[in-house]
Amino acid sequence: MLSKRIIACLDVRDGKVVKGVNFEGLRDAGDPAALAKRYNVEGIDEIVILDVTATLENRQARAHTIAAVAREIFLPLCVGGGIRTEEDAAAAIEAGADKVSLNTAALSDPDLITSLAKRYGSQAVIIAIDAKRADERFAVYARSGQAGTNRDAIEWAREATDRGAGEILLTSIDRDGTKIGFDCEMTAAVSDAVNIPVIASGGAGTFEHFAEVFGAGHADAALAASIFHFAEKSVMELKTFLNNQGVPVRI
Repeated sequence: MLSKRIIACLDVRDGKVVKGVNFEGLRDAGDPAALAKRYNVEGIDEIVILDVTATLENRQARAHTIAAVAREIFLPLCVGGGIRTEEDAAAAIEAGADKVSLNTAALSDPDLITSLAKRYGSQAVIIAIDAKRADERFAVYARSGQAGTNRDAIEWAREATDRGAGEILLTSIDRDGTKIGFDCEMTAAVSDAVNIPVIASGGAGTFEHFAEVFGAGHADAALAASIFHFAEKSVMELKTFLNNQGVPVRI
C-alpha cells in the first residue's frame, strides 16, 4: 500500500503566510521560508504555496517567495495562485517549483491542463478544486472562493483527470480553517470518481481528523495549515499517531 502523504500549505499574501476561516479573515502566520525550513526538519512530505490573492489581483505568484522556500527544503514543492498561462507555470517551475496548481485558469481554459501535462508531465499538474455543499451536490468556486461556477466537483475532477491532471487538491470551503474535520463525504466522492491521487484540504484540527480522511475519505494525502503553522501539533507526532492507527506514512 502506498504511503499517505502529509502536506503543509503556505497561504501567502504580500510575502507573508496568512490563515483565515472559510477563506476570509486572514491573519499573519509567519515567514514562508522559515516555516518551510521548520517543516522540512519535522518530516513533512510536501509543501504547497498558494498565493491567495494573486488571482484576485491579477498577478503571478511571487517568484522570490518560491525561490526562498525552495532553498530551504529537500522535498516536493507545489505552487499555485495567479498561474493563468504556460508562461506563468514556467516562471514558477524555473523559480523552484516541482508542480503547479491550477484553479481559476483551468476552469476558464481547460485546454491549459493538457498543454501543461504535455510539457511537464501529468505529475507536475495539480488541479485545485474549491467546493461548497449545495443541496445534493458539491459546487465548485473560482477566484479564491469568491465566484460561483456551474461546475460540480465530481464532474470537474473527472474532466480534469481526462485532460491530463496528475492530482486533485480538493478543498472544502465550508471546513476551511474551522478545525472541525475534513469533509470526508466530499473527499470520498471525488476520490472514488477518479484514478489519480486526491489531496484532502480544509478542516484539520486533530490527529483523528487525518485518520478519518485517510479511512472514510479515501484520501491519498491530507493538507493542513493552521494545525502546523501555530505549532499546535508537530508533523512527527502526527505521523507516529497515524502509524499506530495502521495508516501507512513515511516516518
